Amino acid sequence: MSVVLGIDIGGSTTKIVGFSSCGDLIGELQVEAADQVTSMYGAIGHFMRKYQITLDSIGKIVLTGVGATFFDDDIHGKPTEKVDEFPAIGYGGLYLAHIDEAYVASMGTGTAFVRATKEGVTHIGGSGVGGGTLIGLASIMLQKYNIEAILHIAKNGAAENVDLMVKDILKYDIPSLPANLTAANFGKVKSTASEADIAVGIINMIIETIGMLAAFACKNDTIKNFIMTGALTTLPNAKETFEAIGKMHGVNFIIPQKAIYATAIGAALSHINAPR
Repeated sequence: MSVVLGIDIGGSTTKIVGFSSCGDLIGELQVEAADQVTSMYGAIGHFMRKYQITLDSIGKIVLTGVGATFFDDDIHGKPTEKVDEFPAIGYGGLYLAHIDEAYVASMGTGTAFVRATKEGVTHIGGSGVGGGTLIGLASIMLQKYNIEAILHIAKNGAAENVDLMVKDILKYDIPSLPANLTAANFGKVKSTASEADIAVGIINMIIETIGMLAAFACKNDTIKNFIMTGALTTLPNAKETFEAIGKMHGVNFIIPQKAIYATAIGAALSHINAPR
């Protein structure tokens, strides 16, 4: 069996997947390390051990992500290539969602948006709002420096204690504006707002911003499927928030299983599906 490894080397985490020569997904995992080189080599070592893959069985290593720029030579003596991150995002998203065309968002440190079809992938833009925003704001406002700590204190929070809602500023209901819609993130911070409320408010602002940008991106297109990938898909209420935005704007948001590995999967597929 000749294994193809797809590795997405980000700013803080590395995701790795493996495909068999038959095109079957063997498995996936992610690691964190202080630098991209250590993270990448650690990911390969952990993957080989977890899935009992030998070095001899690896036929190709495909790198993508910002950290791929740190590698110019073959890794472990194996043929190694680098692929552009944007096609990897698109093809990985389509693969996981089992559809032929869609917009795909990769929610990492920041957020990238691509339009993906059988004909190709087009990068349509992005936003600086993402996981880096979450960590940065939480470090300033809550003195919390990792996502696990933020999520832990957010469990008992309520966005209504920091966000101004539509129901707070309307005398009577307007059909096009649901009462529970956010009118202004952090527009109504109560004096009694807890750290948990603030944590939820930060998460809510990031997810709503990404969701609205996604809805606007496909506003004038026939494609209405939007596949959400990346680590932020696991944030609390992400699915519910995207569904609410999708209902308002006629967009079908999809969070597939293994969404955090979409770009690594797309990297591997770029080699597997390349014309021979």
